Amino acid sequence: MSSKTKSPLRFKLLAKCSVTKARVGVVSLPHSDVSTPVFMPVGTKGSMKGILQQQLYALDCRIMLSNTYHLGLKPGIETLRKAGGLHKFMNWTRSLLTDSGGFQMVSLLKLAEITENGVKFQTPYTDDAEITLTPEHSIEIQNAIGADIAMQLDDVVKTTTRGPRVEEAMHRTVRWLDRCLGAHSRNADQSIFPIVQGGLEPDLRRACADLLTQRPCRGFAVGGLSGGESKDEFWPVVRLCAQLLPEDKPRYLMGVGFAADLVVCVALGIDMFDCVFPTRTARFGCALVRSGQLNLKQKIFAKDHRPIDEQCSCSTCRSYTRSYLHHIVTVEPAGASILSVHNVAFQLRLMSDIREAIQQDKFPDFVKDFMKEHFEGREVPQWIIDALRSVDVEL
Repeated sequence: MSSKTKSPLRFKLLAKCSVTKARVGVVSLPHSDVSTPVFMPVGTKGSMKGILQQQLYALDCRIMLSNTYHLGLKPGIETLRKAGGLHKFMNWTRSLLTDSGGFQMVSLLKLAEITENGVKFQTPYTDDAEITLTPEHSIEIQNAIGADIAMQLDDVVKTTTRGPRVEEAMHRTVRWLDRCLGAHSRNADQSIFPIVQGGLEPDLRRACADLLTQRPCRGFAVGGLSGGESKDEFWPVVRLCAQLLPEDKPRYLMGVGFAADLVVCVALGIDMFDCVFPTRTARFGCALVRSGQLNLKQKIFAKDHRPIDEQCSCSTCRSYTRSYLHHIVTVEPAGASILSVHNVAFQLRLMSDIREAIQQDKFPDFVKDFMKEHFEGREVPQWIIDALRSVDVEL
């Protein structure tokens, strides 16, 4: 196949767990091959808080996220075009995924007005300026950004919303997908992912997945979760959507990043994840470890001269002690940076360990060992027990 006709996204399944729905694959994108399951760290404005691109290369990060809404406002579409796209603008040679701006309908709801045409925002960067983000404009921005994967603009409502608004948003999401596909000018080197909506209503999720999978798309996302619903409501929707989406295409669960959630959702059949959690919690002085989090602001770490994690090979764990980090976190900007490197490394290593366990067909044992360590001295939450039981793993 010539380079001119090669798809900009190819997904190859390499292994499946013989018990759960977990699987290992490779997503081949224009800028890198990405092994799945994968956690994608977030650099909303084209820069990850606390981490340089060179540090991400050292961690073997293959893909990261940025946000269409924010980049469309600043630096703006013309600057991105003149720079040759976001890859060149930010000096990042590996893959990018851009969120369409739909999430801002919830996070900036007080500033937004939603109609069939799109979303009218009062921009947070100036006092009175307004911008209308339509499906067409969202794709125009993402074409200028040049991300390997571009998300459709979807109509997002709070997960706790009930009633006609949820069904309205689901059907509008499908209509907006068609407008996104129609406006897409770079199908040869960018792939649009639709987003399954439908709130907590199984029938709406089924209807949405059925409609979206009729469109010629190379991967699919599950949206509208991690927005205030209970975990007992969360996991059945994840499981259902994973079952409804094609086996031969990657499945992306948006906005999920806690370690236990990642393990459970991989077991339910999800391939891709993203969240700001690793870098955000670093700014509060917290380091991620298998047993949960270490709040390095606590006095117990003042004389602890061990690394954060003796099993971790990241530059933070090779170079700094808990005592030193206790001294600088939340006080010196370097503290957040040093912790962010470790926290992203932790997430990436967790996914690597998950992939290895699946390939060795030892994933159920990995899950049991992980949960035992993660919740040592505590009861495993019932929702995790129920979710794992649904895929034949008994804790």
